Amino acid sequence: MTKATEAKILDLGTGPGARKTLSFFKMPIFVLAGLIVYGVFFRSVASGRWFAIGIIVIGSFNLFLETFKALVKRQFALDYIAITAILVSVLTGEYLVGLVIVLMLSGGTTLEKYGLARAKQSLTSLTNRIPNEVVLWQGGRAEVRVPIEGVAVGTEILVRKGEVVPLDGELLSKEAVFDESSLTGEPYIMEKVEGDQVRSGTVNQGEAAVVRVTKPDRESTYRKIIELVKRAQAEKAPLLRLANRYSIFFTVLTAFIAGVAYAFSRDINLVLAVLVVATPCPLILATPIALFGGMNVAARNRILVKNLTSFEALARATVVVLDKTGTITLGRPVVNKVEILNKQFDRQSVLGIAEAIERNSLHPLAKAIVEAARQAGAKRLMATNIVESLGSGISATIHGRAYTLAKMSRYHHSNAVELQTDTDGSIARFEFEDRLKGDSADIIKALKQLGFKLYIFTGDREENAKKIIANLGAVGSLVTIRANCTPEQKKDGVVQLKQKRETVAMVGDGINDAPALAAADIGMVFSNEEHTAASEAADVIFLGGDLSSVTFILRTAKRTIRVALQSIWCGIGLSVLLMVLAAAGQIPPLVGAVMQEGIDVLVIINALRASIGRPEEQSIH
Repeated sequence: MTKATEAKILDLGTGPGARKTLSFFKMPIFVLAGLIVYGVFFRSVASGRWFAIGIIVIGSFNLFLETFKALVKRQFALDYIAITAILVSVLTGEYLVGLVIVLMLSGGTTLEKYGLARAKQSLTSLTNRIPNEVVLWQGGRAEVRVPIEGVAVGTEILVRKGEVVPLDGELLSKEAVFDESSLTGEPYIMEKVEGDQVRSGTVNQGEAAVVRVTKPDRESTYRKIIELVKRAQAEKAPLLRLANRYSIFFTVLTAFIAGVAYAFSRDINLVLAVLVVATPCPLILATPIALFGGMNVAARNRILVKNLTSFEALARATVVVLDKTGTITLGRPVVNKVEILNKQFDRQSVLGIAEAIERNSLHPLAKAIVEAARQAGAKRLMATNIVESLGSGISATIHGRAYTLAKMSRYHHSNAVELQTDTDGSIARFEFEDRLKGDSADIIKALKQLGFKLYIFTGDREENAKKIIANLGAVGSLVTIRANCTPEQKKDGVVQLKQKRETVAMVGDGINDAPALAAADIGMVFSNEEHTAASEAADVIFLGGDLSSVTFILRTAKRTIRVALQSIWCGIGLSVLLMVLAAAGQIPPLVGAVMQEGIDVLVIINALRASIGRPEEQSIH
């Protein structure tokens, strides 16, 4: 899909989408100009009637068209009241009132477009970060720019300093430095050497680098994130449908009040006054602006919400189920012991060898070795002929010598691996441990204070799970733990909770959590690798491993739904009050049209609070 198509789909208020949004400003300006001309020059002359009708027809054409389309699809439309008000104003000769109604409706559309664009602003930045074109690297020099969607696998491209990497690839330059925080949330600048993998969406912080493309645009890491955003944008949330249900009640109530006013007064102007103040803009505007505002706050904090329905589910959640490894623990085992078995080698040398072998492996133990070598300042070596065999280990050649890192069966329960050579046998042993995230105890306590029932489902052995719980201190007593869980048992545990009429939010980070995440009312995942099954099964993705993201998104969801409902009910309440006053003859139609627009503005301002957020909720850090 091209960038132009994305902009059309997202319509986020920037680029081509911005020009489309700005076109809506032309209509209220046109209607306002017509209203002024009518009031000054034509109101007292016969030709003014046709001038006013012409402006009303042009200004309300889209309104009538959209309502007709809804009728054809047998869908209830929110605009019946507005259309009736326009028709009654023309039939009664209240052309000035009709013009004001059309002006208010077109102005409301403009405000809606502005509100949605403002609420979606952070999501827009996700798409805009990736360039439209890439620079080809041919014959040792930069060549022409070509569209990103046309770049084939194997193509060599140039990424200059400060530029976002447009496509996943393999580094061809001898070395480079990349900022991966936009994807992982980790504050580290990553040093890469020739042959290392580079992910799209990261930023080149060093000199210009040459990258060989390994995935087309549609399959790249960052494009995956954009696809999630587009899917969320297109989703229709429960509260939007709830607003439609409110509108049916609102329409019936409006018809009743207008009917009573006419029955007692036989004055069609009172009916017009009631219809004018009853336009259902609060229902149309409040919910989408608030929900997209909640997505805006989440996006600013590296939280991707795949479906808008997630906000409603999160707001109703009663139970939070946590995976252990990678959720309340770091999920990145750390090297806690390096045992030298061959005295020809020292700690620095074995760490350097192991780091070269494991540098591009995605295995958690590999990442631990790489981090240990980095912290120890071990010399960076170049490994070739790397072969990784799932379940048996990884081997490579360094300086002409073959090495293997393998988990020994006798050390299975201690997560130990041995570094071996064909000639000297075992030369070193690395032992690992997982550790609690620094804020795990505080977050669990906070979740309990928010009223959630807490469970930990883990596939780890019971003794290891109990050890982690013990490390939580007194907070550990707030959690119910289930150990030795298979993926199927995790899923069954979630289903059992749902059968007890609990609304379950599941938090995980790995492929083994995918069934439970899919079964939960709302699945949330910590994922630095966006292509995992867990990411596909989850509704919310945290780009990074900060556990405080969980409490942040729960609070954000509750506040988003609260703001949306406040806007809906306040809008309805004020409109009903104005309808009663209009039915009693206290509000003329022209004044009512202006007052209704004031309600719309108040509703939009209130709904935008979901996008702005409270000062203490602006960041998860």
